[in-house]
Amino acid sequence: MLVLITGGSGSGKSAYAEDYITKLSKDCRKYYIATMQVYDEEGQEKVFKHQKMREGKGFLTIEQSTDIHQAADKMEKDTTIENVGLLECMSNLVANEMFREGQIRDCDLVKKNIIDGIEELLKTVKDFIIVTNNVFEDGIVYDETTMNYIRTMGCINQELAKMADKVIEVVVGIPIIVKEGK
Repeated sequence: MLVLITGGSGSGKSAYAEDYITKLSKDCRKYYIATMQVYDEEGQEKVFKHQKMREGKGFLTIEQSTDIHQAADKMEKDTTIENVGLLECMSNLVANEMFREGQIRDCDLVKKNIIDGIEELLKTVKDFIIVTNNVFEDGIVYDETTMNYIRTMGCINQELAKMADKVIEVVVGIPIIVKEGK
């Protein structure tokens, strides 16, 4: 099962996603796929906050800021225990792929690589939760590069929503089911 959890910054989507997968995966091996690259103190503080949030919940962390398909190779293959995964967060992954190694990469290629990577991951897990951010909500028109990123995020979010069995938007900590069933 694929579940897409979306919401604005500070909406509570990360905490909700962790609780959701913890309840869903009682007897499973839980993977937390962290996509954030840390560039400054603010980023490091955000990582510490997320690490503290998942303390004691039994997550195995995979740091995978690019090439998301490689996370599948880092998961245990023991079939006596099923794997479940939580990807936190798609917006970081898209930014890391688009602006990789100081280059601005083609938006269509970024979308294809990410969607292909998610499809690869879905083969290795029973349940997969993806946390993503709402885009286009502030109504501001940015420079061309930022707008390309926002459009790419929007396209990827739409594709993931089509693939998902369930889509949930978290608004001020309240989950709202947007889609249930394919």
